Order: sequence, then C-alpha cells, then structure tokens
Amino acid sequence: MAIRRLRRDEDEPKASIVAPNAVRKGSLSATQMHSAHTGEEGPQHKGIRLGDLLERHGLVTAEQVATAVALQKETGQRLGHQLVALGYLNERALATVLAEQLNLEVVDLRHIELNPEVVATLPEKIARELHAIPIRRNGARIEVAVADPLAMNIQHKLIEVLQFPVRLVVADVTDIELSINKAYNSTAKVGDAIRVFQARAEARKRDVEIHPAGVDVVDESAPVVQVVNLILEQAVRDRASDVHIEPQQDRLRVRVRTDGALHEVLNLPSSMTQSLLSRVKVMADMNIVERRRPQDGQFQVIVQGRELDVRVSTAGTVFGEKCVLRLLDKARALYFLGELGMRPEAAKLYRDMIRSPHGMVVCAGPTGSGKTTTLYATVAEIISDSTNITTIEDPVEYVYPGITQIQTNAAAGITFATGLRSVLRQDPDVILVGEIRDIETARIATQAALTGHFVLTSLHATDSVSALHRFMDMGIEPFLIASSLLGVVGQRLLRRVCPHCVGPYMPTAEELSFFLSSGGSPTKTKFVAGAGCNFCGGTGYYERIGIYEVLYITDGMKQLIVSQAPKDEIRKLALTQGMDTLRAQGIELITQDQTTLAEVLRTVSLL
Repeated sequence: MAIRRLRRDEDEPKASIVAPNAVRKGSLSATQMHSAHTGEEGPQHKGIRLGDLLERHGLVTAEQVATAVALQKETGQRLGHQLVALGYLNERALATVLAEQLNLEVVDLRHIELNPEVVATLPEKIARELHAIPIRRNGARIEVAVADPLAMNIQHKLIEVLQFPVRLVVADVTDIELSINKAYNSTAKVGDAIRVFQARAEARKRDVEIHPAGVDVVDESAPVVQVVNLILEQAVRDRASDVHIEPQQDRLRVRVRTDGALHEVLNLPSSMTQSLLSRVKVMADMNIVERRRPQDGQFQVIVQGRELDVRVSTAGTVFGEKCVLRLLDKARALYFLGELGMRPEAAKLYRDMIRSPHGMVVCAGPTGSGKTTTLYATVAEIISDSTNITTIEDPVEYVYPGITQIQTNAAAGITFATGLRSVLRQDPDVILVGEIRDIETARIATQAALTGHFVLTSLHATDSVSALHRFMDMGIEPFLIASSLLGVVGQRLLRRVCPHCVGPYMPTAEELSFFLSSGGSPTKTKFVAGAGCNFCGGTGYYERIGIYEVLYITDGMKQLIVSQAPKDEIRKLALTQGMDTLRAQGIELITQDQTTLAEVLRTVSLL
C-alpha cells in the first residue's frame, strides 16, 4: 500500500482536447471535427495506473516501480520514461502497455510505409518537439503516431497545426525519432531546385553568351547550392561516412556509404554535373577550370548544428568528373580502449605494448576499418601531463585537447615525411603518424622508434601478418622491422544485425560449411538476420562492431621476420602464441547473434 501512495497522479485520465476553430476552410465543421475525434478516437483511460498494469504483465516488479517513483521527484519524468531510463523496461513494451491503458492502437513503425504527402502536413520542427509523426490519412482524419499520448496539450497542438481531426496511435520514442529522420528526407526537397535550375539553363540558352567558355558561375542563391546542401544534410541523417557524386551516361548518381556499404539516394539530371562539381570545388578551394587531372581539397561546413570536416577528391571518368566527399564529424565522441570491443586477452596484450617507452605499434586494415579510431583510443590510454604527444595527420580527424596536432599541407611542403622530421625536433615522447604511405615515411618512423620514441601509426594491409610484408615491400630492411616493431593490430568493422527487424534465418549450405570449418559450434542450429525495415534502409544491418587480432612481436617472431619467412609460417607462429584471428572473432559474433554469416563471409572469409 505504501507503494500506491508514493505514485504520482500523472497517469490519471485526461480529457481529449480539441481546437474547435482549427478547421481548414471548406473542410469539416467544428462540430464534425469534434465528433470525429471523441469517443474511442482519443485517449480513454481504463482507470488502471501504469505501474499496476506493468506489474500485471510481469514487465516490472513492485520494487522497481517504487524506485522509479522515488526518482520522479528529482527528474520530473513520467513513470514509464523513468522505468526505461533505469533499464527496467524497454521502449516497445512501454508503448504497448501505454496503448492498452489508454485504449489506443499501438503501431510498429518499422514496417509501415509512410505517405510523404501526409508526413508533409506536420513541419519537421514540430514533429521533433512533440515526438510525433503523421502515418496515414484515414477518411477525414489523420492518424498520428506519438510516444506520449498524455503529453501536455499534444492533441490540441496537432489539430491546430494539421487543421484536421487527429486520431492518436502509440509507438515507441526511438522508432518515432528514426522515422522522422527517414521521413523528412532532405533529398525529397531537391525537385524544386532541379526545376529552377533547368528553367535557368533554358533561359541561358536563349541568352547571349553570359559566362566564359566552360566556366560555371555559382552564387549562394543558385539551385545547385541548395542541392549540395541537401545532399550533405541527408548524408548526415544517414550516418554516412562518404558521399559519391558519379556522372553516368544519362544521369548524375549520388550514393552514400553507411555502415561500410554504398546505397543510392538520389538521381540528378546530367545537365547539373558541371555546376554541381563547380560548387563543390569552390567550397573546397579547388581549380574549377581543371577537369582532367585529379584534385584534392577540403572544407568545413555546419550541417544540422554539427561541424563537419569534408575531404574532397575528384577524378576524370569517361562520363565526366567523379567527386567523392569524406565526411568527418568533429563533434563525434572519442572512444576509449575498453569500448572498442577487443577481447580481454587481446586488450591486455595491447595495453602492455603501448606502455613501452619506445618502439612502434601499427594498426593495419583497409580503408574504413576504424584504424584512426583505434589510434586515438590508444592516445586516450597513454596521455598524461608528463608525456609530450605529437601527431602528423592528413587531415586531423579528431581535435584532441592536450596533444600537439600537425596537419599535412602539400602546398606548404608539409608531407608525412617532412612533418615527421620536424616533429622529431620537438622533443616528443609519443609520435602518432596518421598513415605510412611511402618508404620515406616508413624509414623515418622506424628510425624514430629505434632512437627512443614511441610511434603509433596505421598502414593499409589485409591483416596483421600482411602488414609485416608491406614494410618489406616498401624496402625497409627486415632487421630494422624486427628491431623497431612491438606489435601489429589487424582490424575490421562488421555490420551488426538490425535490432529493429532481427529474425530467424536459415543459412545456405555454403554459409553453414564456412561456419563449421571456421570453428563454429555444430550445436548451434538457430541463426539470425535482419529482414530489412524502414530504419536500416532495407539492408538488415544497423551500425558496426570491431574485431581485432593482436600480433605481438616475440623473439621467435623476430627471427622469422629477419629470415623473411613466408606469411603462412609467421601466421602459424602467431596462432601458437595465442593470437585470436579476425575470422575466429567473426564466428564468435555469429554465435552471439550480433552479426550474420553473410557479413563475415563478405569481410573476413579469406583471412
């Protein structure tokens, strides 16, 4: 009984609020709107408190409810939200029980196809403020999914804005936020800009030569400026790392890379190619006249309140210049070493290596495998007031307080090699070289490791063992590699199964054979995969997880390096020393239902 007295009275029935004057001209009368929205259309409280209903369904205990109620006095949150914040309840279960309490329908936004015209009736800003999204028109009314039907005046506000009768349905707050990100698609606004662009192009054809030959003049009010801004905005919403602007025979294709995979987001008329490229080049301070030679540039831009550092690369193709934008979010949170996902044994070995006062540690992997993230997590592990850490990068991807960061600048003659030479004169204890790309940089880094400095760097290689041979291929003498190298971390990023659409999956004979031959348990008979939903873009994957193999350079390993032993022999010794391979960790993630057989096959099947 004490528990009952503690509960706040915020889940008591509330009357439906209707704005009688909020009627579209020529639409329903105020009386009709009110009648369309009363009765079972609005929240009709059953008279059962939310905590009692949750307990009845076995979703929480009385003690958990009491804890949440006690915290309400400090946080001011509703009981359900407080239970979710404490980890006692998940959002989808809360939405289901809340709908039952209020006699409302609960909807699964993962599989509902939203009507763009209906969504457009509610401005994005208000949708985000109210955690609400219109999902469909049902007769004379609009059905709106909300996370909290009892929020202050939510019905009144929705009717006032929509100018239509509203029927509330319930969905969990995360699904609503994801649906808003997807529904208010920035690229959907491109159509108007294209039409204006084409109209202006037709006008220019009829006009006398306004622009110099082959040069597009781009001003801030031009439609192409809006198109570039919308492409960047959509890329941020899609959590993209890269944007590909690719001229095709009859169109200009725009694709973004999300979670390591490319997908198409927009098709533009081919007539926009030169103007669009000119706009990007102007932003990146590149030569807009030069269209044959590859160019590189970069610029900073604020998109949706987030500061982005954008690297630009252009290259000529048979259909015109292709442009790739690499997006670096400066506000992105840095990871600590314990958050990377290394196995405990590998993490301990890696920590031992990076505590060395001198020597070199290399992070190896292909583009987009998280090498820079690992390097900065390492810096976070070893930084101190008594240590001088200096970096040379291209570009500086993370601004890290407390360390000295130098960015390469080809125009000023600052390359990795020249920058590294200058860094050595700055009394460094730790040197971070963003990437070893050539023999000169490799040789200077090796010499720095041999002369009392601790060097962290990255290298493009398929795995840890291949990184050793990359140094040899560059021309570094094997005895120098053996003397300077402390260890190599090979890494990959695997896409996680989408938690919103995960379900049972029957692997193919090839996938099952790969699983068993790679050390998978024959007792595992149930596998999962994402079916594809609105939130993962139909891919079945959402975000990524890292896998790491740590190769420690022992005395036996040094002998093999000096004798230039083949990769298989070095790998065999590493395995006997206890190295966990990338493939083994991929199989473990399959066993834990975090990723799929197809993803591991795609990423690490040959390793």
